[in-house]
Amino acid sequence: MRLGSDQRRPVRTAWVAACAAAVLAGGLGPVVPAVADADADVGTAADAVAAPVADVAPGAADVAPGAADVATSAAPPKPAAPPSTPSATYTNPVTAGVTDTFPDPAVIRGKDGAWYAYGTQNPVFNSQGEPGERILPILRSTDLVTWEYAGEVIQPDEVPATWRDNSRAWAPDIRYVDGEYLLTYGLSTGGLAVATAPTPTGPWTHRDELLVGSAPVEGCPTGNIDQALFTDDDGTLYLYWGSYDVVCVSELTPGAGELTGPVTQVAQGRRMEGAYVVRHDDLYYLMYSDAGCCEGAYSGYTVKVGRGESPRGPFLDDDGVDLMAESSKGGYVLTSNGNGFAGPGHHSLITDLAGQDWMAYHAIPEADPDFPPVDTRNGVLNLSKRPLMIDRLDWIDGWPVVNAGAGPSSGPQRAPVTDGAVATTFADGSLAGWRADGAVVVGEEPDAGPYVALDGGSLTSRERAGGDLRAQADLRVTSGDGAAGLALGSGAGSGAASGAVTAWIDRAAGELRLETGRGPRAQRAVAALPDDFPYADWNVVTLDREARSGAYTATVSADDLGEPLGTATLRVRGGAGRVPVSVTARGGADADNVSLVAAARHVTERVPDPEPGALLPEHSDEFDGGGLPGAVEPGAVEPGAAAAEDSGWSWVRGPAAGAHLDDGALAWPTQNAELYLGTNTASVLTRDAPAGDYLVETKLDLDGVGVNRQAGLVLHAGDDQFVKLVHSQLGLLRKPGSAAQTVEFTKEAARPTSTPPAAAYSAPMFGAAPGETTWLRLAVHRDAANDEYEVRMASSTDGETWRWGGVWTLPDDRAPRIGLVSMNTAGATATFDYVRTYALP
Repeated sequence: MRLGSDQRRPVRTAWVAACAAAVLAGGLGPVVPAVADADADVGTAADAVAAPVADVAPGAADVAPGAADVATSAAPPKPAAPPSTPSATYTNPVTAGVTDTFPDPAVIRGKDGAWYAYGTQNPVFNSQGEPGERILPILRSTDLVTWEYAGEVIQPDEVPATWRDNSRAWAPDIRYVDGEYLLTYGLSTGGLAVATAPTPTGPWTHRDELLVGSAPVEGCPTGNIDQALFTDDDGTLYLYWGSYDVVCVSELTPGAGELTGPVTQVAQGRRMEGAYVVRHDDLYYLMYSDAGCCEGAYSGYTVKVGRGESPRGPFLDDDGVDLMAESSKGGYVLTSNGNGFAGPGHHSLITDLAGQDWMAYHAIPEADPDFPPVDTRNGVLNLSKRPLMIDRLDWIDGWPVVNAGAGPSSGPQRAPVTDGAVATTFADGSLAGWRADGAVVVGEEPDAGPYVALDGGSLTSRERAGGDLRAQADLRVTSGDGAAGLALGSGAGSGAASGAVTAWIDRAAGELRLETGRGPRAQRAVAALPDDFPYADWNVVTLDREARSGAYTATVSADDLGEPLGTATLRVRGGAGRVPVSVTARGGADADNVSLVAAARHVTERVPDPEPGALLPEHSDEFDGGGLPGAVEPGAVEPGAAAAEDSGWSWVRGPAAGAHLDDGALAWPTQNAELYLGTNTASVLTRDAPAGDYLVETKLDLDGVGVNRQAGLVLHAGDDQFVKLVHSQLGLLRKPGSAAQTVEFTKEAARPTSTPPAAAYSAPMFGAAPGETTWLRLAVHRDAANDEYEVRMASSTDGETWRWGGVWTLPDDRAPRIGLVSMNTAGATATFDYVRTYALP
């Protein structure tokens, strides 16, 4: 299932082939509708029809007849207009050759038009011989894929007084709040800190007190790290935080001064952390990182999501399971896929100029996963390399998923859109390529650099584009009763009837207004803005045109990080022609970073998951025979020991006490025994696996509730080399007495980076919530080219709807056998209805 550029891995399953198609070719181009390429402006006011926001989503019932279907993962047609998607590609990790590592990335577009990334304190230049770490390193890029080092937030001799002597800075979050860059970060010793700066690279001012101290906040039993901000459309600022095992939310006073109001627990789970909230189509999405982050190639990190109708939840996963349930959760956004990167997670989101969302995250290269011991403020530590990755984030059937479900990419990918027909930052102080109408001058300031100041004037691009479009600009209103506008079409801001569709931030009216035409025939759609909306600060305005339906959608936000403060939509007939982009003002206003590009061609279909082929009876068992499967002669304890009956099964350390057949099922009491590193006391029931790729499935009931009981499937090549998928009962670390019902996916094998290679047990992956009956699947692909087995997990609570998760790999030096376990702590009984093995087509 490797998706690298050399395509060394054999594509043997439908899922693999679809992953390759989606990641390497899939659906990243601009929308190019088959419309006349006339040099006409949008329709007149007489053609305009107002439409509510809810009616204009792509694919809505009232889209004009003949509108093109939303694109799937097929390659886009050749554009007729100037393309907004460059031919350039990128390859993960995007920090290769720049820094050795860049964990927990947070990304924002600065008001100078460049993108900035902020990372956890780490040894970013270890390979160049630099000892120690950089504290909150910063990267800069003008295209989201080519990065340069831009400094760090804190110098070693300027550590804030709020830190303890051994504190390290973790997991920054960056926002644009009240006209400055507001950076929050966690301390390894507990507590959340705040720093602000007038530009993305500083100088940084550090608060004299922590936003949240190291002590637990009342009502929130969690670790006080992994924070992120979110601003709702009423202007309320929220803080999400927590790690191992609860995520909480609280409102903040303006400027992120302090917590205020109730603290709400919104999610919990074994090892849950890294919450990040966005609003999409009027729903709130809480994405978080699940399971084990930092164990080198044995890291099980996974990004998951729940959604709700309020920023305080409840948030439900794609099976309707509340994120506060005492269970593991589904809602997979990003999982490992066996392509050489382990533990993808701790993310942030960004949107390119075409309106395509991207996930920035870290992952661990399995071929080079570990640093040598590093001297840090907290002593000598063994750290994993976690470079910066980016990948396309698709919204499919109302859920976010990376690369349509294919997971992390490797090999060349089409780059984000950061250029197009118009992409002007005014960096050279020139108005070349623009037509000015009225008072327009170029100003300059430290943060934005050069920008245009408009005093009742407008600026219109000479370049035009047609079809589905996205225009974007940074705007601010400088006069008390003025307005700043972003327009598609000619005549923006003129007093006569205009063919332009203009999105106005109107300070006097307190609204985002989308309008076309003038006088009594004008059509408008309006969204009220918060009472404390920062008109005098830079705000990002986007204006999208869907050519065939005539839908125009405008949004305004502080930093375009998935938290719009206003959205308005209007429908205009006859709006498919080529148009310029304009910025305009009523009174005084400023504009910068103006772009006009072909809108993103959004992927709307997931890659297919593995499907079982023909049943392989010789590797399956319905447990409807007589006696105990795999009963062995006394003293036989090794894998493959001779069986007393011809069942195909044999025992490792068995037969297990109490195991028996009961009415067509194998009933097996959980053992006080383990299969963990040097403690190998549990019984394992095994049988031969087929040659080639295959899928093995079992139907399991695990009765009795208690901590540390587990049962399920294992692929067993030995006590120190196996993959295990079980229904497991685990206590939450910060909630004594809890017993979370969990689907747990782990592996044990020799860590190749240790000398000599020693057995290592993985940080887990967690699957969707199990049920009273849980179906488990393992899909196994033998990758001969890379000398490994790739094993992907899935679970179900009805045997029909499967939630497919991540991939573990095992060395191809010993063929694993299909197996079952029932262990950890006595007191429950596992009932296996069958084991069925299928060929994978």
